Amino acid sequence: MADHHDIPALIADMGQRARIAARTLAQMPTEAKARALRAAAGAIRAAAPAILDANARDMAAGAANGLSPAMLDRLKLDERRIDGIVAGVEAVAALPDPVGERIDARTRPNGLHLSRVRVPVGVIGIVYESRPNVTVDAAALCAMAGNAAILRGGSEAVHSNRALHAAFVEGWTAAGGPADAVQLVPTTDRAAVGAMLAADGLIDLLIPRGGKSLVARVQAEARVPVLAHLDGINHVYVDASADRAMAARIVRDAKMRRTGICGAMETLLIDAAYCHPAELVATLMKAGCTVRGDDAVREIVPGLEPATPEDWDTEYLDAIASVALVEGVDGAMAHIAAHGSHHTDAIVAEDAEVAERFLRQVDSAIVLWNASTQFADGGEFGLGAEIGIATGRLHSRGPVALEGLTTYKWIGRGAGQIRGGTSG
Repeated sequence: MADHHDIPALIADMGQRARIAARTLAQMPTEAKARALRAAAGAIRAAAPAILDANARDMAAGAANGLSPAMLDRLKLDERRIDGIVAGVEAVAALPDPVGERIDARTRPNGLHLSRVRVPVGVIGIVYESRPNVTVDAAALCAMAGNAAILRGGSEAVHSNRALHAAFVEGWTAAGGPADAVQLVPTTDRAAVGAMLAADGLIDLLIPRGGKSLVARVQAEARVPVLAHLDGINHVYVDASADRAMAARIVRDAKMRRTGICGAMETLLIDAAYCHPAELVATLMKAGCTVRGDDAVREIVPGLEPATPEDWDTEYLDAIASVALVEGVDGAMAHIAAHGSHHTDAIVAEDAEVAERFLRQVDSAIVLWNASTQFADGGEFGLGAEIGIATGRLHSRGPVALEGLTTYKWIGRGAGQIRGGTSG
């Protein structure tokens, strides 16, 4: 491996080895990939004590460095979360293999048969922050979809990432998986990110998973295609027709189940005709949430902090929510269009016509009816795990799992057909 001090050479070496591994992976039978992933899951389970020790080092350093409670929650591993990581790998191993799947087919009038078939992307670079589970989720998904992965985690999770990666590779290779299929950048030098962004010809797709500054840098500097995971400025709109108990239950869960994840509600929109707005605010406050309201909400619930214009465009990732009264579903959709991040938005309503309008017209990757925004998660979608929630419009939207990590090629089967002539 290249010297860590020569970052471009290091990334180039990793990329070249990843390309060789990707060719092997692309031809691995489904059961061989699944068997290697199950072995990787077993190795992670066996290494749990060492992984937890490594995570304790990261947690102590994070607390000393002033990481926010939300960031520390993202960083933290415990036995339950390791069990979840293991279960995620096992779930990916059990999923249908997208590689080789025929998307569609047609036969032309001249008899030429054409079909589109899913194939791996190749080498995927993932740049991420805070959450060590991404190390394993990304490794498992990329491998099952036939791709090699180059992982660059954040410095705050360096020991956790290394322990998880070592365990994964130990199990994966013991069961016949190519070692270079999943590589972890061994340095926390930020220049490694720049080298990955410039690795045109070595990395086929780059996925950033982190805060605004990371995603903005990747989008501005990348010379390879990017699949972006942007802010989760998510809304729950409670319509006048909403069931009272259901609305309170969903609002509380959407905000407070885990405040530091991208699927957490940041803004609550309440129909001005809804009969119990103060109850929704009280539900949040009783759960320990700080509420910032617009003028109309503060008239109903005196003493609330005022919401500033910046609040409507803020991903808190904390026990803070902004709340506004809106004029029906049209007011809610206008607010979401002006301030949303195209991630996840939900409506609570018993009026099916209103709900269907919301589902059709809200332009987000995930739109929900009578369900918490915290379902914005690949595991909850039956995808096993995810690399992130894609909020753009091209290639993949919503939870990026196996299909989102493939592309396709056209295959033509003929019987001697030629174009003929001189045109075209």
